[in-house]
Amino acid sequence: MAEFVSPKFPTVKNSLHTELRKRVQEYFDQKGIAATGNISLFTKAILLVASFIAVYIHLVFFTPARFIALAECLVLGGLIAAIGFNVMHDGSHGSFSKDKWKNKLAAASLSMLGANHFLWNMKHNMIHHSFTNVDGVDDDIEVGVLMRMAPTQKRLKAHKFQHFYFWFLYMLLYVFWIFFTDYKKYFLKRIGDVPLKKMATKDHIEFWVTKVYHAAVFIVIPIIFVGWAAWLVGFLVATMFSGFVLSIVFQLAHTVEHTEFPVANMDSNKLPDEFAAHQIKTTANFATKNKLVSWLVGGLNFQIEHHLFPKISHVHYPAISEIVKAVCREYQLQYIEYPTMRRAVVAHVRFLRQMGRYD
Repeated sequence: MAEFVSPKFPTVKNSLHTELRKRVQEYFDQKGIAATGNISLFTKAILLVASFIAVYIHLVFFTPARFIALAECLVLGGLIAAIGFNVMHDGSHGSFSKDKWKNKLAAASLSMLGANHFLWNMKHNMIHHSFTNVDGVDDDIEVGVLMRMAPTQKRLKAHKFQHFYFWFLYMLLYVFWIFFTDYKKYFLKRIGDVPLKKMATKDHIEFWVTKVYHAAVFIVIPIIFVGWAAWLVGFLVATMFSGFVLSIVFQLAHTVEHTEFPVANMDSNKLPDEFAAHQIKTTANFATKNKLVSWLVGGLNFQIEHHLFPKISHVHYPAISEIVKAVCREYQLQYIEYPTMRRAVVAHVRFLRQMGRYD
């Protein structure tokens, strides 16, 4: 395989990113508040983690009636996604708290859910956030042969129906992530074409300890206490619901009708826009006025603000979104936003239909 060379962003004099950072910093200076999480985020994190532990204990050790157990499995799957959105995500970006140890603790919640943080950090923070929607680099749009997620990807006959069957594939994300893609990246030592950073001994230990822990807590112990059949049904209900929620929230942010998929110039290897403009053109918001959605998905419905300011906690996104909108108007950039989650889902389905039918 040829050596991977990442594309570059062009250098411009009057940087949009610089202007955005200046105005947002002015907001925090005027308010006299930190850009990291606050008591409301810490309270939510404790509530979500405590609820996850309580539901797990009740399901495994107290064996509720069948229909109650199924409902609790759905809740458990929702809590897995919610902890990922609200706790792990901010912690991984260093925006959960101004204290490093709290960020590390929040980020470590990913291990509690069975995934490896070293691989997630490189896939999400380093690759996806740098090269959003760049085919061949951004692993988030490399879903597999059954899905075409970018206009530069090869179109197969099966893709004509992808806007019908994507629901099922999205449900498999969590199981696929835990039991396949983590191992694939670990043993191949790359994410797509991007080589992994060298893993230290502690990173290797963490990888295997997390996988053994997950197998014990989510497979072995439940089978011992509730039996094989009951475990299998409950495990599939929880993980498939979690997988779908995780998938749809991230896909609504980048693979919808109006987002772009930039291609680097073949000679210069440079992308067409500077970093901030690239993020705005490849990202979309949805349901930003819906407080319940914002609370549940950890502000990831404010994806534009998150991609521009990943070091700022999601609790501040509603406020700084007004600043970003104003700057976009001044620079004549489209600020892509869907007023409801339903509208965003429709835009995603239309995008998948378009990708499946046209080159």
